[in-house]
Amino acid sequence: MDHRPLTDTATRSGADLHPPVQRQHSLARVQALPWLLFIMVLALAVWLGWRAFGPQDNGDPLATSLVAFEKQNRLTVFSAQLSPVVASEDSRLFGALRSRQVAVIPARVDYTLDLSAMDRKRMSWNDASDTLDVQLPALTIGRPNLDEGRAQYLREGLWITRTAQDELTRKNTALAERQAVEQAANPVLLTLARGAAKDAIRQNLAIPLQVAGFGNVTVNVRFDGEAPAPAPAPAAPAPAN
Repeated sequence: MDHRPLTDTATRSGADLHPPVQRQHSLARVQALPWLLFIMVLALAVWLGWRAFGPQDNGDPLATSLVAFEKQNRLTVFSAQLSPVVASEDSRLFGALRSRQVAVIPARVDYTLDLSAMDRKRMSWNDASDTLDVQLPALTIGRPNLDEGRAQYLREGLWITRTAQDELTRKNTALAERQAVEQAANPVLLTLARGAAKDAIRQNLAIPLQVAGFGNVTVNVRFDGEAPAPAPAPAAPAPAN
């Protein structure tokens, strides 16, 4: 029969209980460390991704507009389809062989805007009325694009040699190009081209400003030499009761 004091057994049992508890706490800390590191790395990655790809605070409407212009260095705003009618004559063998050619040569002329000339000096922002005023440079009339594949020719003469025919065609091509340039500068076509340019610029600027958070803005567009749009009249005061 074991007559050892109970106090020794109790003391020994209590001492044996502490090491497992400490080992459990140490093991929990070791297991939690990888998860803590993973969460920190994940948070850092999310923050860096937000800085790189998240929405930016475009507080300057002029800067937002200039970015929209930078995406299109040259903008074609209008195209005119023309059909110059020209005629040329040719004489050979001291006038014994005379020939004449009438030609209708379709041509297309593009009207473009050089947006690389746009800077802050050509724009102004009215914060009170959410209005952007834009001053555009003059339109550029491009070189006519002649569609000689669809040209129609009428030739007159007793005998037209191959050389004479080539000379008549060359002359008519030059005349058609020159006439297309003159027709493209017609005031009616220029008015249509300017109207199309203003509509295109309004659309190209209003949408980026809306996306940037400026709401429904008003974009006034004019060309060099045109008078600015009149300022909106102030609202009439409400009648007193």
